[in-house]
Amino acid sequence: MITILLADDHRVIREGLKAILQQEPGFQVLGEVSDGLQALDQVERLKPNVLLLDLSLPRIHGLEVARQSQKRSPDTRVIVLSMHANESYVIEALRSGAAGYVLKDSSTADLVRAVHDVMAGRRFLSAPLSDLAIQAYLQRKSTDSEQDLYEALTDREKEVVPLAAEGMGNTEIAGKLFISPRTAEAHRANIFRKLNLKNQTDLVRFAIRRGLLEL
Repeated sequence: MITILLADDHRVIREGLKAILQQEPGFQVLGEVSDGLQALDQVERLKPNVLLLDLSLPRIHGLEVARQSQKRSPDTRVIVLSMHANESYVIEALRSGAAGYVLKDSSTADLVRAVHDVMAGRRFLSAPLSDLAIQAYLQRKSTDSEQDLYEALTDREKEVVPLAAEGMGNTEIAGKLFISPRTAEAHRANIFRKLNLKNQTDLVRFAIRRGLLEL
């Protein structure tokens, strides 16, 4: 039995995916969540075989969920389900540990195949992304020896990055994350220091490159 956890912030999409997957012999949907924090909690608790993950999750972005889920449940295979066919999103998803990348306009057969492929240890990418994305990913991975400064951030600082990049002030960030404005300000300062950023433009560019900010 292949166990699956669904993570998408739209209930209609979750219900549709659950209906499709539950009809497939050998598939079992263990649960469904609507934000990144819930996704990580449930991955750690349920240890599903597959996490079907939307990128645009509230609270923690889908790419960060993919990264952290590998630490919390190493045997869980992550399949990103996204509307973005942009090569940069695909590459960043692979770099974040995703084993599959399925476009939201793909067929049901593609989704089912993606689950079977990643469970068999293969990578699945929706056509026509596959060849181009894999080649670019492998080339970039082999040549990129620069230390990833992003990993120096704390989990909370990683939550602040996309919010700050979206232009939120310290008070807004504090409200979103249930922290004080002063704490939000401290996190922002630490982010700029650790990432060697000089201004808001640098932060926005960084967030886009990391796939933390919607284009």
